Amino acid sequence: MSRLSNMLCDYDPRFQEPLARVREAVSLVLMVLAVWEVVRRLAVRLMEESLAVRAPQPELWPVCGRCRRWLRSKGFQPRTLHTLFGVIGWRRRVGRCPNGCKGSQVAPLDQALGLVPHQRTGAEVQWMGCLLAVFVPYETARRLLRQLTGVELAAGTLWGWVQQVGQRVMVQLEGELRALAAGELPAVEPREAELEALPLVLGADGVMVPFRPHPRTAEGKTRWREIKVAILARLGARLTREATRVTRLCQRRLVAVLGTIDDLSPRLWLEAVRQGIRTAVQVVWLSEVVGVCGACSSASSRRSGRWRF
Repeated sequence: MSRLSNMLCDYDPRFQEPLARVREAVSLVLMVLAVWEVVRRLAVRLMEESLAVRAPQPELWPVCGRCRRWLRSKGFQPRTLHTLFGVIGWRRRVGRCPNGCKGSQVAPLDQALGLVPHQRTGAEVQWMGCLLAVFVPYETARRLLRQLTGVELAAGTLWGWVQQVGQRVMVQLEGELRALAAGELPAVEPREAELEALPLVLGADGVMVPFRPHPRTAEGKTRWREIKVAILARLGARLTREATRVTRLCQRRLVAVLGTIDDLSPRLWLEAVRQGIRTAVQVVWLSEVVGVCGACSSASSRRSGRWRF
């Protein structure tokens, strides 16, 4: 075995099995998969050791929110969490009100790590699961997540994560729209100087989308509703291998709403301010967008129009 393999086996005998698969791999693909298993196990051990170092550090206990008595340590209690590398486990101090007030139990290390009570899955796993669910069905996303991380969960769990993220984003968006209506403009999204010098392209259109009449069931007659969609991008260019100059959309942003143009307008203006419309050297409005990329590369598909807000 190599020196590194020997060191890992001496560190933890449980590395012997995955390292044996690395040595016995008959193809590079199998070797990569075997090495990934070693990396995952090593990452779990590193995180557990780091948490074990943090756990014994002294804690400054707060007072109870009900009786105002100082919380007391109840000793170390175990905690587990599903992460991208696997299940990690550690022990940390847990404190509670000496009067046993309901809801007074706290784990300061959990709070410092950004964990909430009863959380079983890391935020990074939820982020990856939601990202996969954007592009593929929930069942497919579940299988891909298991293949990539080894985390096993139900498709309904993914659906619930997406709903939670959507609710948080909607609350944030509603707050931003209220601030915009009050005259408070959002911060401009940072971008490179090269992008800042490019024209800002905006376009909007509507598309009919089928909806189910009853949530989470295919029963009933399909309802067709219009989605208003807008795109914002910087209009750049690149050279092909044949030295042909072709149009390229840079820093694309999408805005969509189930509603009318009046519902889309404030959302589009909010994103337009973020994309620097107030300082853009040139703004191009596409009043008819048939194909987003094709519309920007064909002069015949452009038509001047007024932007109403």
